Amino acid sequence: MVKNPATILIAEDETTLNQAYQFILKSAGFTVWSAFDGKEALRIAKQREPDLILLDLRMPHMDGLHFLREYNIQQHHPNVRVIVFSNYDIQKDIEAAYQYGADRYLLKAWASPQELLRVVKDTLNTPKV
Repeated sequence: MVKNPATILIAEDETTLNQAYQFILKSAGFTVWSAFDGKEALRIAKQREPDLILLDLRMPHMDGLHFLREYNIQQHHPNVRVIVFSNYDIQKDIEAAYQYGADRYLLKAWASPQELLRVVKDTLNTPKV
């Protein structure tokens, strides 16, 4: 069961995007933490166990796929939801993200702030398969 308000970790190295996502999600009532690289995201995720992680794939120190392997959602964090939010539409990365436990894969270029918010809410409200 998702806590109210749900907690979201934003793992995004681009400062402007990270701040924009924080604003959008906080304005919608979510509790938000942010990380600017993969290692920082992994540390925060392990310490705080967010309800959802909004994960960029291309980050310094540890990319998003490495993060997913290290965090090991299926075995150690089965209730955490992950939306990979990337600029890369590379089939092997999409398949790997799902294999490592991502719930959704969303392209940044195609997602308005309203679409991002809709996908976050839908993901949190849909039972984990």
